[in-house]
Amino acid sequence: MVFDISKVTGIGDYSEKTEKVGALGKTRTLFLKSDKVFLVENDNTLEVRTDAELRNLLVEKYESVMESRYFGKGGVEIVVAGKQLSEDELDDLVRLSYNLS
Repeated sequence: MVFDISKVTGIGDYSEKTEKVGALGKTRTLFLKSDKVFLVENDNTLEVRTDAELRNLLVEKYESVMESRYFGKGGVEIVVAGKQLSEDELDDLVRLSYNLS
């Protein structure tokens, strides 16, 4: 599944910033509300902000969800190819992350 943020309803204005990660030339795209990142799109994962309770629930429930490398304990990283979360669930997490930013 390829994630398409333009299909997520209920979020306002945002900007995108692409940056290189590491020495291997990989890139990631940061999605920002004002100057605060709410979504990180890597090659195979998405990272969003969450609260601690939701993070713990998602990590326990899904093998494809782990603590975020970008947000740390303030978010989750989701392996999109794992297909354990539906598109609607991903959209909901992006909306929540946007609102937490």
